[in-house]
Formats: sequence, C-alpha cells, structure tokens
Amino acid sequence: MEPIRDTLKRIVNAPTFAERYSEMRSEILNHPGVQAFFEAHAGEVDKAMVDRGLGKLYEYTSQSHDCEKCDSLDSCINMMKGYEPKLVIERGTIGVDYVMCKRKMADSERRRVSSMIRSMHMPKDMLNLDIRDFDITKGESRLAAVELVLEFLDKFDRTGELPAQGVYIHGPFGTGKSYLLGAIAGELAKRHVPSVLVFVPEFLRELKQSIQDQSLNEKIDFVKRAPVLMLDDLGAETLTAWTRDEVLATVLHHRMAEKLPTFFTSNFDYKEMETHLSYTQRGDKEVVKAGRIMERIRAMTVPVRLDGENRREHS
Repeated sequence: MEPIRDTLKRIVNAPTFAERYSEMRSEILNHPGVQAFFEAHAGEVDKAMVDRGLGKLYEYTSQSHDCEKCDSLDSCINMMKGYEPKLVIERGTIGVDYVMCKRKMADSERRRVSSMIRSMHMPKDMLNLDIRDFDITKGESRLAAVELVLEFLDKFDRTGELPAQGVYIHGPFGTGKSYLLGAIAGELAKRHVPSVLVFVPEFLRELKQSIQDQSLNEKIDFVKRAPVLMLDDLGAETLTAWTRDEVLATVLHHRMAEKLPTFFTSNFDYKEMETHLSYTQRGDKEVVKAGRIMERIRAMTVPVRLDGENRREHS
C-alpha cells in the first residue's frame, strides 16, 4: 500500500491539480473584496502572508457579501447566517471576522422595535404598524389626528423629553382609532421609547380575576408607571365602582401627577365619557366621581374626533 504522504505528494504534483490550484489562487486574489483589502493594507501584506492566509481568503471569497447571493435572511448561505465575512489582519496574519449583514440589522431593528411595545389583550398585528400607512386622504379629521400625533413626536425629537399631554381619539366604530394608537407606539419604539398598549375591557376583566392570584397590584403598577400608556376602547367596558374608582382613577391620578403621557381611544367624546363614567353596573349615578376622572383626562389629553367609513364593514 502506498504511504499517505507519497499519495498526497503525487496528487499535489499532478498537472491537473496544479492547474486547478493556480486557477483558484488567481480567482481568490483577483476577487474585488480581496483586492480592496490589499490596497487598504498595502504596507502590511506581503507574499508570505498571502500564501499563509490563502485559506482565509478562500473562506472570505466563497461567501455572500452585501447579501448579493441571498434572497432573504432565512436563505442566507454564509457560515454564520445573517453575518458576512470581513478580512482583517490579526497578529501579522490574514484573518476573517464576521459582521452583521444589512438584512440581519434590519431584522434586529424590527425585533428591537417590537420589544419596545408591550401589549395587553391587543391583536399581534397592532405591534407592527406604520403611521405612514394611515390614510389621511379620507377626511380632514384624519389629517387633524395625525397632525396632533406628529406634534407630540416632534416635541420629543426637539427636546428629548416626552410631552405630558397625550391625545384623546374619539369617533365611530371602525374608523382607525386603534390602528392610529398602534402606529404611535411604533413611532415611539423607533425612538427607543417603550409603551404599553391596553385593551381596556379585557384588562379590567383580567384585574377582577387577579384579586385571587394576588397579581392585582403588580398589573396595576405596570400600567400606572408605563413611560407611555395607550388605553384602547375606553368606554366599552362594563363599569363598576371598583374598576372606576380603584383602578382607572388610581392609574390616571398617578400618571397626571408624574406627567406621564397617556393616549386614549373611545367611541365617546369627553361629554359622553363623563356620562358613561357616572353610571356603574348596579345603576348607581355618581356624577362627582365621574367628574373627577374627566378632569384628569381633560388635563392629560388633547381631544380629536376621527371620522370616516367603518372599515370593519368592508373587511
């Protein structure tokens, strides 16, 4: 049997192998990325370094750069999915580092943005909305609502501080109130500002159940202290004296005192909401308590009516 050393020597010295090796070496060294690396390190790279680093140069050239060979992040062909190779010099030798590709960076940003938005009983598709997709051509009220939102965002962009006043968006069913709320949360997330979106009827229902498992105070505190709070569909809940006076009033009092911005959506305007808050499930009428809550809501928000066709009827 031929010794393996002699076998390797014979293969390496074979004309066909030498020819393929020469072609591969030429292809590697003429790769645009390799040429750019040589130019950037003209004073450091010599022939001996190139010979020793040919394996690393091949590792670099055999992969995708700037996502040119990949249709998507999932179909990435590189050794490390979502990372592309970069040639470096390490202790006098040629090496390869891996840096995040543009698709991986976009995916990471999307995930970071999503992580900034915490939701309670809100649909998942509410967490990836864009305010640019909100159609402002369907009436002046839609433009007015967006202008208020953009004014809020502009104040934050100019000062670095969140304005104390949010927006109270009211109007008929299906006009895009909840969508706009989600889009605001998305814009804040792009600015690294966390927000909490809460579907009020389900949240209050959950709180009643939380009395038994002793998580009630924790859940109220989570909502109460949110950097930005979005209360969706206020007024659609079945109101009790407890949810009004011990939950809603407590949350709003804290947020007003701490100047934490709160956004609301509702089918009721201010006056209608005050009437709604006056009556509990038992039929008791308590105008004073409702008035106190409305004082806080008025102080904390700028109202805007959102009109338009009911999009739910056409979906």
